[in-house]
Formats: sequence, structure tokens, C-alpha cells
Amino acid sequence: MSFEPKKYPTLAWVSTVQELRLRPKESLPLLCDELRQYLLSSVSCSSGHFASGLGVVELTVALHYVYNTPFDHLVWDVGHQAYPHKILTGRRDQIGTIRQKNGLHPFPWREESDFDVLSVGHSSTSISAGLGMAVAAAKEAKGRQTVCVIGDGAITAGMAFEAMNHAGDIKANVLVVLNDNEMSISKNVGALNNRLSQILPSQTCACLHKTSKHILNGLQSLKEIFKRTDKICKPMPASGVLFEEFGFHYIGPVDGHDVRALVLILRNMRTLQGPQFLHVITKKGKGYAPAEEDPISWHSVPRFDPDIGVLPQNTGEPPSYSEIFGKWLSEIAETDDKLMAVTPAMREGSGMLNFSREYPKQYFDVAIAEQHAVTFAAGLAIGGYRPVVAIYSTFLQRAYDQVIHDVALQKLSVLFAIDRGGVVGADGQTHQGAFDISFLRCIPNIIIMTPSDENECRQMLYTGYHHQGGPSAVRYPRGHGIGVPLQPLSVLPIGRGVIKRKGEKLAILNFGPLLQQAEIVAEKINSTLIDMRFVKPLDESLVLGLLEHYHAVVTIEEGAIKGGAGSGINELFMAKRKLMPVLNIGLPDEFIPQGTQDEIRIDYQLDWIGIQKQIVDWLAQ
Repeated sequence: MSFEPKKYPTLAWVSTVQELRLRPKESLPLLCDELRQYLLSSVSCSSGHFASGLGVVELTVALHYVYNTPFDHLVWDVGHQAYPHKILTGRRDQIGTIRQKNGLHPFPWREESDFDVLSVGHSSTSISAGLGMAVAAAKEAKGRQTVCVIGDGAITAGMAFEAMNHAGDIKANVLVVLNDNEMSISKNVGALNNRLSQILPSQTCACLHKTSKHILNGLQSLKEIFKRTDKICKPMPASGVLFEEFGFHYIGPVDGHDVRALVLILRNMRTLQGPQFLHVITKKGKGYAPAEEDPISWHSVPRFDPDIGVLPQNTGEPPSYSEIFGKWLSEIAETDDKLMAVTPAMREGSGMLNFSREYPKQYFDVAIAEQHAVTFAAGLAIGGYRPVVAIYSTFLQRAYDQVIHDVALQKLSVLFAIDRGGVVGADGQTHQGAFDISFLRCIPNIIIMTPSDENECRQMLYTGYHHQGGPSAVRYPRGHGIGVPLQPLSVLPIGRGVIKRKGEKLAILNFGPLLQQAEIVAEKINSTLIDMRFVKPLDESLVLGLLEHYHAVVTIEEGAIKGGAGSGINELFMAKRKLMPVLNIGLPDEFIPQGTQDEIRIDYQLDWIGIQKQIVDWLAQ
């Protein structure tokens, strides 16, 4: 969709932050209303992250109004909430292309704009990076300010606390803005969230410290502010504020939807020295009733009709791999109370909602804490339980040391259910599941399985769950299965592939969900096709047996070629001193950009046409 100035007469005058700062402060509430409506109209047509952006409209306007961005550094955490930021920083007319191939990046992205000072996508990085920028700015001595905006879900992660501990110690000039909406993607959990929730509404300002009184000087009666925001605003307790213990000056809580009040507060805070902490209360999905009532479902949305306010449902499609996993969990838990399912704040995304309700005593959401999730699972295994860690491929990167040191080294039986393995699509470089095979394959004691369909996924989960003597990993893709029948669960023979088709001269070894594409190619060029199933251990006898009957081997995987499953085939031939031409097909040595899954597979020649072309061109050399 294109921007229509007549629909948004105030926003029409604001395509850059320089134009924003020319607007009178009295016009900002109307600007916020139009910005929110434009965001609703745009995302309903394009799809994308939705509820988070609605909740930070006033905060975004106030920050850009007060701070001299991009000279001043504004650092967004995760980036789900950054759509209003993009609209105000010269990308208003392109916002309808967000998350699309060759369109705006789904998150703040350094290559896209000078206003995006940190590329993000993963949680809890803003304060660490912002602190580094603040230290650099102090050495530069040009008056540059640094502001980090982090949500109450992201701030639960250890990395955020490490950064605050450091910032308080060195007394850096940095402002941390806590966007407290009681949500991350799923509902927030944990002791810190409970603590924030206990900062109860108050009718008075007696609890405000001297610093708070100074910052709020010039606002209308504090009593009136808190009276207006009583339902959402939670003033800080009189003593023992957690953030002040880190050495921050704590201000708040304040109404995150009063843009004029935010402007006054930020103008005063801009003059302070040392680490500052502004606690802002917002409503995720603000201004659109369906999103306010169900911010989890409306966190990231497909195209929808904003007048109807109902998200479209997939009908007639096979279940997603995430749904298959969730149902498998419930099936096992029905007869096995030793199963313990662990997720780092991805209950809905990992397909665990029903399981969490049916078996709450066997379900643990540890918040955005991937490192803790893995070592917590190690402890459960030591205690005699059977932990299953449900985690996206891209987020498992954050717990790599724990997988090695706390699980594999100690030969603990932990099952990693790795969702979103391979091409993810519209979330772009930060979320593609390209690296899990490569970084797991070099770890001793681990078993790695790659299902080619939803039934095989179930069998592999069951196999990994019953494996003793070390961890196992099942990596499965984003999206729906292919509709194959689901067979009764059974343990697969470890490290054994399956010959799907016999042909001549060429053998194709497939690892994972590209099997359907490989089957088409194998038929067209009359090659043998093997569903390898296991990346580690490899079916060495099957692979080495190919030497007697075939002239060449092709490996196919939806992951990084370097260090991937195909590399394992190369290593096997070299270790046995066998000469065999091998073509490795997969993702190249680059970060894969956004687009639909099908677009990306076509661009990187991972559809059957591209696979066949790669093979034919290679054989012709």
C-alpha cells in the first residue's frame, strides 16, 4: 500500500525526525493517533510484527522529538516494536514493504538507515551495545547521548543484567527505558516479572525520590498523572528498588501513552549525568481492541481485515511441525511423568500451549534465558528426569557453551527439539536457522537427526527421547508438514539411512525437509536417492557402499554448506582415503536475507529446478 496524505494530514507533514521536531508539542497526541492508524492500515496489508509497535507509538515520538537522532544513539532491543521508529525516520512511504523480499528489514538494521545504530533481532542486546556506545561517546566528548529501549520480557535475560551491572559500576551516561507492557512474545514469567507486577498503584507521590521529583518538575500535578493512569501505572516502592541497586537513578513508573508528559520527562532526564532508568508503562496492542485483548495472537500477524478484527485461520493444511511436536509431548507425558519440557519464552511459537495447560507440572518456561534453559535441563537429567528443550535454531546459538560444557561433555540425556531449522523466511538474517547442523556436528557424544516429513519427525523425537548416554537433537523446519500418515511411535535404528529410490551413476544423499524436491530431481535424472535421516552418526556403511556403484555423490541440506551434513560426507571419504566427486548443495557462506520461504529457496536454488540445475551444471564441468 502507498501512503495517503489525505487520510493522515498531520503525519503527512512528518516524514523525517527533523520535520517531527518542527511540530508544536500540542500537536503530538494527534500525530500519535494518526501514526497508530497508519501502522494498523499498513501491517494489515503487509503482515508483520504488530502489537508491540502499537504499544510504543507515544514513546517513539517522544524519544525522537527530544533526542537529536541519529547523532544521539537510540538503541532498540529485539526490534519487534520498531515499526513506528522506521516510519518516523524517512521510511514512512516504504513501510508496506517490510519483511518482504528487497523491502524494509523487519528489525532495525544498520545497512538500512543511520538511525538504526544497532542491527537487532535477538533479545536483550541493547544495554550492552548501548553501554559501549556511551563509553565511546564519552571519549569522543561531543555531547552525544545514548538511549536504550528494552522490554520487560527482554530485561529478564542475564545479558541485560550483566550490562546494567557494568553500567552502574562505571557510572556511564546512558539512559535505559524499560517498556513495561507485561509481555514479551508470550506472557512474561519469572521472579523479576513478579516483582515488577508488585509495584502497585498509588494515589500519592510520596514514594518518589528526589531525583524523580526533579525530573518530573514542570509536569501537571503528579497526583493527577497517577490518577489518570491508575489502572496501568505502578509507582516504585519507597526503598530497595532493584535498578537503583545496580547504580541507576530510577524514574517512574510513568504513563507511556501520554506523549506530552514523556517529552517533558525526557527533556529533564537528558540533562542528567550517570546511568538513568526510566520505567514506562504501556499497553501492548494499544488502540486496537483485538490486539489489546489478545496481544499474544496479535504479536506477529498475517494479512487481515482491520474492520473485522479476526486473524485468518489456516484451513485444510497439514499440521505444522510445531504442532506435531506439541502433540508428541502430550502423547508421551500421558504415560511418562519423567518428561520435563523446557522453553525459553516460546510457548506458543514452539507449539506447547496445550501441553502447558494439560501438564503444568511438567512444563517450564524459563523466560528469555537460553543459557539457563539448557543447564537447567542438564540438572533435570542429573536428577533422573527426561528433559526436552524446545528451542528455535537461531536461539540455540545463544546457549552453545551450555550444550557443550553442561550437557554433551557430561553425556546427559537431554533432547533438543530444534524448531525453525533451515530457511525461516520473512524475519531475515537474524532468524534463519542456517547454522545448527554446523555448530552441533563437531560436538562429541551428540546425535543429530533431520526429519524429511512430520511422521519421521515424531519417530525421531521418540528415538531421541529414549536415547541414553548423551544428548540428541531433532531439527525440523518452520511451516506445515506434507500430509503423510502418522504411524505408531517406535525407536529408529541409530545412524541408519533409508534408500528411497535406486538409479544409475549418481547418488543423492538428502538430509531433512528438501526430500520432496530431491525426489523430483532423482526421477528426472534417474539417480539413486537416500534419506540419510542422521547427520551424526552417519550411516557409514551405506555411504561407503556407494563407491562401488556410482560415479558421483550429491548431498542436499537446508543449512550452511560449510561444516554441514555434506561436509561430514566429504570427511568420511577423505578419512577412508576414497576418491569420490561430491557436490554439496545447501546455503552458501553468507547471511540469508528476508523473503518468503519459497522465494529464498528459489533464489538459492533449493527448489527442484535449482537443485537439478546445480547438478547438471556440475556434471558438465
